[in-house]
Amino acid sequence: MTIKDRLVNCLRSIVPSKPKKNKQQSVSTFENLKKEVSIDEHKIGLDELIERYQANVEQGHTTEKAREFLEKNGPNSLTPPREVPEWIKFAKLLFGGFSGLLWVAAVLCLAAYGAQVGSDPTTPKDNLWLGIALIVVVVITAVFAYYQEAKAGKIMDSFKKMVPQQAVVMRDGQKLEISAEELVVGDIVFIKIGDKTPADIRVLSSQSFKVDNSSLTGESEPLSRSPDCTHDNPLETKNLAFFSTFAVEGSCTGMVIRTGDNTVMGRIAALASGLGNEISPLNVEINHFVHIVTAVAVTFGVIFLIILLVLGTGILQALVFVIGIIVSNVPEGLLATITVMLALTAQRMAKKKCLVKNLTAVEALGSVSTICSDKTGTLTQNRMTVAHLWFDNSTVSVSLSHTHDAELIFETPVKDHVTGADTKKVDFERPGYKALLRCAMLCAKAVFKPDEENMSKPPLQRKVNGDASETAILQYSEIVAGKVEEYRAKNKRVCDIPFNSANKYQVSVHETDDNDQRHLVVMKGAPERILERCQTIFINNNEYPLDDEWTRKFNDAYMQLGGLGERVLGFCDMRLPLGNFPRGFNFDPDNVNFPLRGLRFLGFITLIDPPRPGVADAVAKCRTAGIKVIMVTGDHPITAKAIAKSVGIITSDTVQDLAERLKISPNFVDPRDVRAIVVSGAELAELSSHQLDEVLTLHREIVFARTSPQQKLIIVEGCQRQGWIVGVTGDGVNDSPALKKADIGISMGITGSDVSKQVADMILLDDNFATIVSGIEEGRLIFDNLKKVIAYTFTKNLVELLPFLLYVVADVPLALSTITILCIDLGTDIVPSISYAYEKIEADILKRPPRKKTDKMVTSQMVTLCYGQVAMLEASGAFFAYTVVMTENGFWPSRLVGLREAWESKSVNDLRDSYGQEWTYEQRHNLDLAAQTAYFIGVVILQFANLYGNKTTRRSVFQQGIFGNRFMVFAMVFTIGLACFLLYVPTLDRALNLAPNRFLWWLPPIPFFLYLFAFNEARKFFIRKYPDRFPARQLTY
Repeated sequence: MTIKDRLVNCLRSIVPSKPKKNKQQSVSTFENLKKEVSIDEHKIGLDELIERYQANVEQGHTTEKAREFLEKNGPNSLTPPREVPEWIKFAKLLFGGFSGLLWVAAVLCLAAYGAQVGSDPTTPKDNLWLGIALIVVVVITAVFAYYQEAKAGKIMDSFKKMVPQQAVVMRDGQKLEISAEELVVGDIVFIKIGDKTPADIRVLSSQSFKVDNSSLTGESEPLSRSPDCTHDNPLETKNLAFFSTFAVEGSCTGMVIRTGDNTVMGRIAALASGLGNEISPLNVEINHFVHIVTAVAVTFGVIFLIILLVLGTGILQALVFVIGIIVSNVPEGLLATITVMLALTAQRMAKKKCLVKNLTAVEALGSVSTICSDKTGTLTQNRMTVAHLWFDNSTVSVSLSHTHDAELIFETPVKDHVTGADTKKVDFERPGYKALLRCAMLCAKAVFKPDEENMSKPPLQRKVNGDASETAILQYSEIVAGKVEEYRAKNKRVCDIPFNSANKYQVSVHETDDNDQRHLVVMKGAPERILERCQTIFINNNEYPLDDEWTRKFNDAYMQLGGLGERVLGFCDMRLPLGNFPRGFNFDPDNVNFPLRGLRFLGFITLIDPPRPGVADAVAKCRTAGIKVIMVTGDHPITAKAIAKSVGIITSDTVQDLAERLKISPNFVDPRDVRAIVVSGAELAELSSHQLDEVLTLHREIVFARTSPQQKLIIVEGCQRQGWIVGVTGDGVNDSPALKKADIGISMGITGSDVSKQVADMILLDDNFATIVSGIEEGRLIFDNLKKVIAYTFTKNLVELLPFLLYVVADVPLALSTITILCIDLGTDIVPSISYAYEKIEADILKRPPRKKTDKMVTSQMVTLCYGQVAMLEASGAFFAYTVVMTENGFWPSRLVGLREAWESKSVNDLRDSYGQEWTYEQRHNLDLAAQTAYFIGVVILQFANLYGNKTTRRSVFQQGIFGNRFMVFAMVFTIGLACFLLYVPTLDRALNLAPNRFLWWLPPIPFFLYLFAFNEARKFFIRKYPDRFPARQLTY
């Protein structure tokens, strides 16, 4: 058990908590939440429903019965999960992971100081200052990390915002407005436009009622609701409306069938809050690093303790010395360096529209091997736009932009209606086009919001009052014709029949301003419903009877455009006879008194939510980087497949495509023979875990469509079972369980719900999938740079340890004191370490495969390279500087061996050097400080060579640019300045066991600096030239 676990257990014992449920029962409950919603209230008859909930449709519940149900089932609210107090969150940062190791080092330092003072009150306070410094570092770092992560709110707060505050209900035969929490099953409620649905309800009656289910499904298209059961799946049927969804049109009366935690939204809330927080890949690596450092430190400590005891050193003195060895192995400044580097990278990502809530998520994004992406608003623009027209028996491709004029191109050449020549460009005066456009402009009620700022924008960027389909047609019409609302005003609407789910069409009657006194009937709706009401078809300025041939052509065009995943709307019109319908005729929309059959079919307009610019390139980059992109959407499989193809998620045949191409049955195609697959939610529900694993591993290109929130979570768990590091994008409440379960959850900043933003680790401020690729680059870069920091730190640790080794084994005077180690770890090494955060991306960073979960930040190659090669070169240079100072003052290296005991004895004031000169204790102490300072200077200078050696993993620093990282240059200048400050400020140098050495004693390490620099360049040249050879693999990490 780690220090962190012990502390958390201790804190839990202090904090009073509710009695825990049986663990097996909790697991069972959570697994039940992952199952699909089981509701039958939409399928049973109304009488059975009334009997089940003891309801009264006319009078509503009595007050007594409502109170009885409320006491039995509880309030209509979401039960908040047990929250972790803020001080415990801070304690985890203060004592967890790497911080725990530093606390152990601090306690050992204080214990060593206490033991020394107990035996000798005049002992130096090195260990005391070191212990205090470590505590200060840990506390400051924990405060900084807590501040960075405190911006993340509580999940359930967002769900609470979604709970409607009031509800209109029938009680005791009267309509009352009560708190939504007081609703019970069987209540009769009334909902109008703008209201939030107060509970899960069965629709009893409706008037053009539409709801926005985006909080549940993530799809923004309003859905009509009526009393009719239209689907066995409760999420698809039209006679259910769900808790917290918005009424965007019309009104309805309904019966409450689920409340509080039992609602569909309540299940999602429980699912999201019931998931544990996944430990990030970076935290896994840091814990692994802590284990390695601990093992190395303890191993060296035990070895030294045995050696000291064998040499006859006293137990207390040996223990104090071993504590120094253990502390010297702990990289005291690494925790602060990692935290600052992550924060700097997070700031850089924020400038790229990628907001990081959790610092460790920065690196997690770079480790991602699979991205499960939502479609609407992430891969697409989350707005409908006109994609194709079909008129005059020809398909027209439409390209719209707010920066240039609309482009309308026939897909195959047609005859120009004036010249007769073949053309692909659409003439806006073409009769068939004009008739279709007129019908589209008049047969819609959407209008631009009238404020001046909105109207000054290009049509595609204007806000519109109206549903998504009518918005798209209005924006298209405004671009190609202009002044749509003026045109409507000139062609006055005298009657309107709104769209409803039964008829699936919308009709309006107009008085036109084209000198034709006859009324014009225009109709739009589902193409098959429009066609059955038509008698003729308008082609090339001629009307033809709508016979079997034209019906076949209609169906071919409908299937072609519908197969592209586009929403198809049909349009038709008719002139009413002036004799029967003169100007001023009283049209009745309720009891229709004019013909709605025998109309003239004009054509189609198709709509699609288009892919975002740059998404296809981003998907291609992900593919190059070895990242699997899976689309997971609540949308229809045909639409999902079409978008997946357009952005490059699907690039090859599915089973159905291959069967169609080969003209065979799909049953004869082996799914293993195709790379791409589209799996619907219904098909996914039938798959076992093993079968889902096969789908994920056998197919490179995958689309999951019509998925539920529970299924999104199951897909993420399936990916994680393969050992993949999974990123999930989402914007709706439906995405929150999957976002929280993922290794990194990515929410949308513009369209994302509050809940999705709270559970996510990262927020895309521009809702653009392409931004994720920038984040992946930064994530991979931070992983590379953290490895460089650890290699840089690892090397120095052994250089700090070797003086203690010679001190024990060869009885040489100590070349580096504990307090001077602190000066290096928390002083001269901090800024150079942070400079790696500013290192530029290496060219091949997105061409490498993503790292596996088994790939470690600290590898055996890193340890052998840092400890066995680079550290030895550094130590040689530092010891050379030390011996130069000693030799210049009369103590040759041979004289230093075995000199320790006499050197440190205060009673020896006549110690002879190599030339026979006698040295007092005070003189030896001053020389000792000068020699230790030379060693310190050697470490500082040689760390610069190490700094540049780790600047790149494969490329030469000359290719990367020696001065390309300006912060690194600044760090070196700053470090020299800091070293001079520590050496030459009176009193301070003595306190730090340093001396104001003369300039010549700065020069001995320089040849070793040049040699180490050349060694690293040669090493990387060998790696580039012979990348697959065994030595090359051992020379890199």
